[in-house]
This record gives sequence, C-alpha cells and structure tokens, in this order.
Amino acid sequence: MRFSRILLKLSGEALGGDGGEPHSHARLAALAAAIGEAARGGVQVGVVLGAGNLFRGRSANLDVLGRVSADHIGMLATLLNAAVLREYLRDAGLRADVLAPRAQPPLAEGFTREDAVARLEAGHVLVFGGGTGNPFFTTDTAAALRGAEIGAEVLLKATQVDGVYDRDPRRHPQARRFDRLTYAEVLARRLGVMDLTAVALCAEVELPIMVFDVSEPRNLLRVLSGEESGTWIAKEAQS
Repeated sequence: MRFSRILLKLSGEALGGDGGEPHSHARLAALAAAIGEAARGGVQVGVVLGAGNLFRGRSANLDVLGRVSADHIGMLATLLNAAVLREYLRDAGLRADVLAPRAQPPLAEGFTREDAVARLEAGHVLVFGGGTGNPFFTTDTAAALRGAEIGAEVLLKATQVDGVYDRDPRRHPQARRFDRLTYAEVLARRLGVMDLTAVALCAEVELPIMVFDVSEPRNLLRVLSGEESGTWIAKEAQS
C-alpha cells in the first residue's frame, strides 16, 4: 500500500443507489468491503461523509431556514450517514466508531485528536461525522481539518469522475483531465474539485489530495496499491 494512514472523503451520494434511494445496501456493502480490505492491509482509515443524499443546505430555502440553521441540519444529516456506514463496516468484521465534534449519543462519541490517533493505531476505522461543528464550513473542509489533525498522509477525495478536469467532462466531451496540479493552480483557476477553504488548509499543512473515481468502490484499493491514479494535488504536483 502506498500510504499507511489516509483520510477518505465520501459524498453522501456515494452511499446511494442508481434508483435514487439515499442508502443502497449493495453500494454500502461494497464500500465497506473495500475499506475493510485496505484496513486489513495495514492502512489506518479515517472517513468523512457528506450528506447530499439526505439534505443540501445550499438548495434549501434559506429565506426560511437561514444559512446557520441549514448548515446545522446538514451536519446532523452527516451523523446519520456516519452511523449507517459504521454499521456496514462492523458487519464486514471491522472495529468502527463514529466521532463528532461533540458527543451525540448513541450515534457518536466526542472527537479528540489523541483518542482518534490511538484508535487508528489500534486498528479501528473512524467515521467522522458532524462536519467541523460550525456553520459556514463544508464537509470538504471538515475532511481537510480531520486529515490534518490525525496526521493523514493523503486526503483521498472520492468523486464520480476519474480526476480533476478544466470543466465538467459530463457536459463537455473535450474537457481536459489533469494528472497533477499544485494547490496554487487549483486555487488560482478555481477548479472547484473541493471547497477552496479546504484546499487552502491542505496547502497550509502540506496534506496532498488525490481525486479519484469511486463509482467502482474497489478503485480505492487500486489507488492505494498504485495500480490506478486520479489527479494528484500537492505543493509540487508530484506523486
């Protein structure tokens, strides 16, 4: 395996099925199996989940909810996704825990860096729910924050395309795919692969980002073994 400790960022949509259901049994089982194989191969795994399958604050009626309330509702939805993934990970034979900025029994325990690192070193898979605990920050930023705190070697940003493009490849067949980028290039070009606050934080702590396609969950293992790559984002844009 290329890395010994990773932070995997999954969107809420990554848990859903093609029929539009928010939680797909087949999808969750496949993700849990891939994460389990990585963990048994010696990789310490932390996961941050979005909640777009359940609630999207940006598409909510903010005239009624307000941004702060909408963000708190979204963070609560990430805890629901985290608890669902935890149970699938446990069903796959893993020791898995949900940690959140504040304890939310029975769904989540409170996060501290020391406790999280100790659990990772003991072989637990950690699912970080609840975002950063504060409004105005996306789950991408939560992933960058948790990745920095646990000392991850890479932030694996799982998407539905095989890397970063100069424009949406689903709408523009001639879109150009990047193999490598610097943080500065992503920020300057506003490529939109992650929230720009998250990219800036990764740049500050020099946490590399690998953007890859998780529509096939076993691609996670291919990325970890070096068989498949997406787009590598780092200070010098070299993997």
